[in-house]
Amino acid sequence: MGKTTGRLGNRLRELRQQAGGLTQQELAERVGVTRQTIIAIEANRYSPSLEVAFLIAQALGVGIEQVFQFEPGR
Repeated sequence: MGKTTGRLGNRLRELRQQAGGLTQQELAERVGVTRQTIIAIEANRYSPSLEVAFLIAQALGVGIEQVFQFEPGR
């Protein structure tokens, strides 16, 4: 079986705004990560661990599938 390729996309910036204009710093504090981590996730430069992904979704009050989407490669 071959290696799966693809990209993890997200709607983090949009959902932060819908959550009352939550800042990157505020979200980072709620999740227990650094602001730099949130910045990297939003920019798709870093894929969070499953635990952090669930914590982000919980902090935003939505399901994980509303925050993150797997976009398969070719």
